[in-house]
Amino acid sequence: MASDAQTTQPALPATGVVLAATPLGNIGDATDRLRDALANADVIAAEDTRRARALAAALGVAPRGRIVSNFDHNEDARREELLRDARTGVVLVVTDAGMPIVSDPGLALVAAAHDAGVPVTCIPGPSAVTTALALSGLNVGHFIFDGFAPRKAGARETWLESLRGERRAVCFFESPHRIEATLRDAARVLGEDRRAAVCRELTKTYEEVKRGTLGELAAWAADGVRGEITVVIEGGTAEAADPEDLVAEVLRRVDAGQRMKDAAKDVAKEHGVKGGELYDAVLAQR
Repeated sequence: MASDAQTTQPALPATGVVLAATPLGNIGDATDRLRDALANADVIAAEDTRRARALAAALGVAPRGRIVSNFDHNEDARREELLRDARTGVVLVVTDAGMPIVSDPGLALVAAAHDAGVPVTCIPGPSAVTTALALSGLNVGHFIFDGFAPRKAGARETWLESLRGERRAVCFFESPHRIEATLRDAARVLGEDRRAAVCRELTKTYEEVKRGTLGELAAWAADGVRGEITVVIEGGTAEAADPEDLVAEVLRRVDAGQRMKDAAKDVAKEHGVKGGELYDAVLAQR
């Protein structure tokens, strides 16, 4: 009797939505199931129709179904049309690289399909997230994925502050134009000695994994970093302190002559808590 791992399943279901991971950069990572799905799906919902056609051509596949766009700005409007198609045939969802929905289009259709009782399945494959985690050489047994780092400095500061007491590793995407600023801010907020890895151009010719402390990586990025970038930052080693437990320390510094706001900010930074929360706790106890 064949084991579950040896059981042959149909290449595609009769109807429904099929999510398929596409190569990050190395065409050799395409699976036979992806080839079959591109060839036989009734509809291919692609983040970029030109890239989907180029992928099919590179794989020697001639899609028999129609190829339609399904990207950030039209997927809500496209949802009902694709849902109707999925009731009578197969709708294949692909993005430019990696797994749909993971910081890429696909969620609107998949959520609607589940709600409507339309079958949803997945053809697994390449993912920048798991590839970077594996390559980082860091403690990533427990991790969180935060999509793209916030673009604006204020939002990025708030986001990094939320990671102060996070014991899990964090993985996120970043633009080559903002990576230096993000690493510099991360070193300041999380500590220059926190370990991290910057993974760029994964699976491509110029793949590079740069490991080090946040301080070291910020200095390295100052010379410029190109390509698609995924960052992994190792989790902290201790739980963040309760702000109420630090009030006495702030008041001691105030009694010694330091301004309350400055004392709260300094103590918060030393103990990995938010300065605003500690300041409010001090005011509440005075």
